[in-house]
Amino acid sequence: MRALNEFENEKVKNETEPTKNISGKTLRSLRVWPAILLIIGMIVVKYLPVLWKDDVAEVYMAAAFAPLLIGLLIVLWWLLASRASIAERFLGVFCLAAITAVTMAAVHPSMIGPGTMTITVPMGTAAFALGASLFSRMLSVRRTVIALLVAAVSIGFSTLLRYDGVWGDFNPSLNWRWVPSAEDIFLAESGSRNKTKLATPESEARVALANPQWSGFRGNDRRGVVSGTQFETDWSAYPPTELWRVSVGPGWSSFALAGNQLFTQEQRGEKECVVCYDTNSGAEIWSSEIESRFSDPLGGPGPRATPTLAGGSLYAMGAEGFLVKLDPWSGESLWHVDLREVADVKPPDWGFCASPLVVGDSVITYAAGEGNNGIVAFDINNGDLVWSIPAGRQSYSSPHLCNIHGNDYIVLLTDKGVHFVDPENGKLESDYLWEQFGYRSLQPYVIGEDSMLVATGAGAGTRRVQFDSELNGKEVWTSKALKPDFNDFVVHHGHLYGFDDTIFVCIDIESGERKWKRGRYGKGQVLLLEDSNAILVISEKGELVLLETNSEEHVVLSRLKVFESKTWNHPIVVGDRLYLRNDREAVCYELPTDGVTLVSQEKSEIE
Repeated sequence: MRALNEFENEKVKNETEPTKNISGKTLRSLRVWPAILLIIGMIVVKYLPVLWKDDVAEVYMAAAFAPLLIGLLIVLWWLLASRASIAERFLGVFCLAAITAVTMAAVHPSMIGPGTMTITVPMGTAAFALGASLFSRMLSVRRTVIALLVAAVSIGFSTLLRYDGVWGDFNPSLNWRWVPSAEDIFLAESGSRNKTKLATPESEARVALANPQWSGFRGNDRRGVVSGTQFETDWSAYPPTELWRVSVGPGWSSFALAGNQLFTQEQRGEKECVVCYDTNSGAEIWSSEIESRFSDPLGGPGPRATPTLAGGSLYAMGAEGFLVKLDPWSGESLWHVDLREVADVKPPDWGFCASPLVVGDSVITYAAGEGNNGIVAFDINNGDLVWSIPAGRQSYSSPHLCNIHGNDYIVLLTDKGVHFVDPENGKLESDYLWEQFGYRSLQPYVIGEDSMLVATGAGAGTRRVQFDSELNGKEVWTSKALKPDFNDFVVHHGHLYGFDDTIFVCIDIESGERKWKRGRYGKGQVLLLEDSNAILVISEKGELVLLETNSEEHVVLSRLKVFESKTWNHPIVVGDRLYLRNDREAVCYELPTDGVTLVSQEKSEIE
């Protein structure tokens, strides 16, 4: 027994006192406090949005990408400040790099990119630092081997995952790689999808198509306003009725609607599709396809823009750059152009997002090209280029027809500011410069005859600008209380309602002061039910929330869970029908009305 005790004491002594490795160099206990602080820092940064008092886009971005920087600092700690031997330092770094490289060869393709930066590398380096810290007093190369084994398990975990983009707060959407994606399930079931022929006679349908109730992105004037019907706001007593629900391909498009035809855009495998559905059943009427697939690591696959109905034709902008004109009755392609060729440009980071705008005989869109290839217009009859003018290089907004001082202008928000274009000849009339590092993806809002609200995310806020007759702009106020990202706002009775990053707010239009801020709806979307004094919010997590247009306090009138997955698409309401979709499903609800129809929206639009 005595001999055994002496053996154990000698073993402990050998492992805790300086000793020599095989190269004759002295090993010392590791200096672990920097590693521990870095691990704690990584955890704190990851949960910073929970600790922060306010929702700020920069905080979410830091929570997503700062762990990568901290992971690199852990590597520097190991190389420069760990007190590991030279052999251990090179062994650790070389093996970490080799383990990461082998893992990257085995992971699901979706994990390469942001998945590597936000998950694999931070987890691997943190695990290595933790293993090295726990065995820091083991005076043997075994401590480095153990730390590498712990890191290998952590890094190897990435091979089990699939990266399905991010939420609005930049948190990843992860699934097991062997679980079929929503797109895989949709494609597997596509052969059994219900298809139908439109019951409406063609002559009657074409009258409706020439006078659409909802012509495209955010309605006929792109303001996100529904008028003509008063709705019941107590859904406990008068719940909405679900009429149909169907699976759709991925994409962030909204809807256009005319008569009994509902139009949207989807990704179906390697084909980008414009699809027409029956408003009464949700059954597919036709699908027009083009060989194209766009996908980015954050937003996922699929089109971003919304089709536009104008003059009895349908126009759609694909994420890779295909602008198409279709016959909305049959789905026949009448012409298409490729913006990549026209503007000599690659698709923007998140694809081409501008919903086409038709003015007169031209269809206008944003091309993101250099020189004069910023905003482009094509002849609606043949797709020939009519004019092109310069614009900022980063925008995910859509061209917008506005009236300032009695004159019509095509307006587009970009990273440079606001561009004003004469719709008749494409002449660039003016630029209001308010440069933004990054992008703009929202619509302008004209107040009265001379003022405009310009909203910007990423910390810049929202500005009210007053223009004189020469389009010289003067700042009225700038408020950082409203910093929407890709979430448009609505205006009602002198107040603006929208998203300050992920929290809903009310802003006084005259002063720019915040009236209230409450309601965490993520990166959702909003629609104004004007005659009901209510706001319809679809949250990022698929919950439908009905709010009162109350400038004094945040009042929730009703709630309804609609989807179980991420929802960034804009809702539409036509008559008493609500149409919603996300990247997996589309659904139609009949909304309860109070029995009073102020103006038949459908009839008035057709007339």
